[in-house]
Amino acid sequence: MNPIVELVDDSFIFIMAISAVLLIGVTAAMIYFVFRYSEKNNPKPDQSITGSTTLEILWTVIPLILVLAMFFYGYAGFKEMRNVPPDAMVVKVTGKMWFWHFEYDNKRTSDTLLYLPEGKNVKFLLESADVNHSFYVPAFRVKEDCVPGRTNYMWFNATKAGTYDIECAEYCGMNHSYMLGKVIIVPEKEFLEWVSKVEKTDTVKTADSLKSINIKTDSLKTTQVKTDTTKAPVKKDSVKTTPKDSLDRVKKPK
Repeated sequence: MNPIVELVDDSFIFIMAISAVLLIGVTAAMIYFVFRYSEKNNPKPDQSITGSTTLEILWTVIPLILVLAMFFYGYAGFKEMRNVPPDAMVVKVTGKMWFWHFEYDNKRTSDTLLYLPEGKNVKFLLESADVNHSFYVPAFRVKEDCVPGRTNYMWFNATKAGTYDIECAEYCGMNHSYMLGKVIIVPEKEFLEWVSKVEKTDTVKTADSLKSINIKTDSLKTTQVKTDTTKAPVKKDSVKTTPKDSLDRVKKPK
């Protein structure tokens, strides 16, 4: 099992469990106080209630412990995400408007489809060619930003052969929702055969290829040149008269 997946899932379950307990406890207490201290049961308000130092300490210390526990779980996952194994293979990922470009160790490249060997640790060098993107692979619980002028990184272990989704988790422009891809994990022998092919570029930009992997094509793109329909023809000013002011032509009285 991928250690990152386990740590992220454990952290999520822990935080959800705490949230559920707090929700049930607060709701139960609220319902109890609504009936216990209603005007019907207490026509005359009780003025004898005073502050409690013990209660104040408890509602300060208990939330502090819970927050520190959540921080511990979160940091354990974050530390694992940033601790790349030394034997990891390297893949360069470049986000572009609006597709993913991948480059492997031997300079083989592919667009949209990311091929990886099964059971191999993989380090990704993340860059952007234009605007901010975010490389997100939900199945492996990893997401990191691709920022122009900066190289970020992340890693995961492709433990099980199959096809997994790639998404962009940072709004990057009009066609952000079309910036999808696939991680294709295959046995190592099959991956070595693919990556050693003579062809340097593997692209899936044809309509048939996109349809076969269930990736949306961009219906907004068109080759037709758009004209600005808001511009109206320049109208001549019909109010203008001769350069000389017509008032000057009024005869002065003798």
